[in-house]
Amino acid sequence: MNRPKVICHMTTSIDGKVTGEFLGMPQCERATEIYYEINRDDHADAFACGRVTMESSFTGGWYPDLTAYQGVSIPREDYVADKDAKFFAVSFDRKGRLGWKTPCIVDDDPGYGGAHIIEVVLEGVSDAYLAYLREVGVSYIFAGREEMDLSLALEKLRSLFGIETLLLEGGSIINGAFARAGVIDELSLVIAPVTADAEDKPLLMDAAAGAFELVDVKRYDGGVVWMNYRAKRQ
Repeated sequence: MNRPKVICHMTTSIDGKVTGEFLGMPQCERATEIYYEINRDDHADAFACGRVTMESSFTGGWYPDLTAYQGVSIPREDYVADKDAKFFAVSFDRKGRLGWKTPCIVDDDPGYGGAHIIEVVLEGVSDAYLAYLREVGVSYIFAGREEMDLSLALEKLRSLFGIETLLLEGGSIINGAFARAGVIDELSLVIAPVTADAEDKPLLMDAAAGAFELVDVKRYDGGVVWMNYRAKRQ
């Protein structure tokens, strides 16, 4: 396989939702703890999220003033800012909407903190944004002109950064895109003993039909269950 192994690792409600107020319920606390424990213990080379999840979890909505970078011209070539990095945060940010102040994730959790940031963008992203990423020290790769080519992105993540195992951690839209592309190899689901609201987002938004086989199940205190599935390839 010329791409990383992709494990979609998420906390879900009983009815398969992954975002919503249910995550703040006391009955969901134990599931959240287990989710982060698994994230730390899995020792993956990288974790990946979509733009919205990265914004809510790490950047807080901050975006730089790109005025100083106007008028620059940046070639559409992949950029590896840190050739020695061993742990990565992969941000699928099609149009370049995220603001990073450092080249690595700043977080007390060792499952996230210190991960070198890689922005996955489309070729139409502005030159000013690319110049800004270079100044901050954030790596970036191109994965398509108008639509994200996930297979290409994954191939580049392996060839340029040596990423062998990647934890896909949402949100719902990027998870669904990975499912449609047929590049999810495993599901790692921590199921909380709660149900979600009707408008909350599902595990895989607009996913294509696919088959998985159950590999392992673990029962935890607090009514939490962890389920591990492996994709069945035709």
